[in-house]
Amino acid sequence: MGNTKERRSLLVSTVMVLFFFSTHYHQAMSCPEQPTNCTDQDRKLLEFPLNLEYLEAEFFLFGALGFGLDKVAPNLTMGGPSPIGAQKAKLDPLTRDIVLQFAWQEVGHLRAIKKTVKGFARPLLDLSIKSFAKVMDDAFGRKLVPPFNPYANSYNYLIASYLVPYVGLTGYVGANPKLQCPASRKLVAGLLGVESGQDAVIRTILYARATHIVHPYGITVAAFTDRISCLRNKLGKMGVKDEGLVVLKAMGAEGQVAGNVLVGDELSLAFDRTPEEILRIVYGSGNERVPGGFYPKGADGEIAKSYLV
Repeated sequence: MGNTKERRSLLVSTVMVLFFFSTHYHQAMSCPEQPTNCTDQDRKLLEFPLNLEYLEAEFFLFGALGFGLDKVAPNLTMGGPSPIGAQKAKLDPLTRDIVLQFAWQEVGHLRAIKKTVKGFARPLLDLSIKSFAKVMDDAFGRKLVPPFNPYANSYNYLIASYLVPYVGLTGYVGANPKLQCPASRKLVAGLLGVESGQDAVIRTILYARATHIVHPYGITVAAFTDRISCLRNKLGKMGVKDEGLVVLKAMGAEGQVAGNVLVGDELSLAFDRTPEEILRIVYGSGNERVPGGFYPKGADGEIAKSYLV
């Protein structure tokens, strides 16, 4: 008799344990993490990077293939206008291979963000020779003759690419501590990892050619990166958050090296930027309220639009 009671008691306990785990398992499976349910701030911070992801996707797609999102993933544009002046670059086979990899990665980034938040249509982007030439003129404080053409050859294209992923990755570093939802932070960490990798590849290729003279300007590759970084610091208005390929030894990692293939602060940690700083840089105006540069009509999303009122 005692054995029967014990068996019944054991059976009841087992059923209760199985019921408990089954209930919680189904709750976990039916209630996946939804970043947009965490905070409205998460949604805004996750939407803002779409501006730069659109820019990167179009620049890399056109550079490698001669066409962009309108052909490879028109649904991601949400009906936004086609970019101005983008074209296929004259790239050597290795550079084209790398750029094409970047291009498809950016398409994936757009998909990842739009799976999480609704997002917005592709903003008007100016990827013309004139747009890039103005950035280089501003960086050197004079007009380069002939105007800098990012599509002319692999050197020019890689120097122009130096302009792109780094700004985005500093934005992801800045956004991460402001996010409330674990799924939001996971998404940003994933995006940051690949953007950082792209920037590292670009910097490494350029570093290997740091002393190469860019024709016909008589300026080294390293000097181009230094001037671009100085310009971004100036436009961002928040001190030094950008450094070229070669720095004073005292500014290098642990004050031991002048080579600067990866940029970081005094502890070799990535710099961070706010959306406001990023807008100042990509607009080329130094003012988050004054559109221009790559975004002639301004960036989109609630954060960017709040400054255009």
